[in-house]
Amino acid sequence: MNHKINYRTILETSNGNLAKLHDIVLKALEEEELISEKLKNNQDLSLAEKMADRVASFGGSWRFIITFSIIILIWISTNVLLLKNHGFDPYPFILLNLMLSCIAALQAPIIMMSQNRKEERDRLRAEQDYMINLKAEIEIRTLHDKIDLLITEQMKNLFDIQKVQMDSIDKLRKTLHEHLKPG
Repeated sequence: MNHKINYRTILETSNGNLAKLHDIVLKALEEEELISEKLKNNQDLSLAEKMADRVASFGGSWRFIITFSIIILIWISTNVLLLKNHGFDPYPFILLNLMLSCIAALQAPIIMMSQNRKEERDRLRAEQDYMINLKAEIEIRTLHDKIDLLITEQMKNLFDIQKVQMDSIDKLRKTLHEHLKPG
């Protein structure tokens, strides 16, 4: 099967998303407000999302690794040493393997949910950074134009002052020339 990628559609979708971001920036510029304030997004997480974040946080910590290692050592020690391999889960620890498999089967999708939400937050943060940078660039260009205008006006004023000074010098020269003329 030969799948042909439609680059035009991809670019149009990308341009559409950028246009939405540009509209937000333009609105912020028109309203003269900080775009970072406009973008603050306090998301209320559901109970499941909060639990997924906690499980992912705990599952990826040294506390989890150490706690789980201790539980496994106690489990194995109890069955092999204390109960002389005739306990509730004798060697090869089928019940322990089943529990570990169940924990892994439950923990993996929960961690993936948390990672997907983190990826979405990172994408939103990148969009927000783009909008803030775009607004900053526009503001800097505006300031640059204003400074250029001020410099131009200053130069015009300086030339006007210089012209007045030159006219005054010419008048003084004529007056001096007329007073010093022999006659």
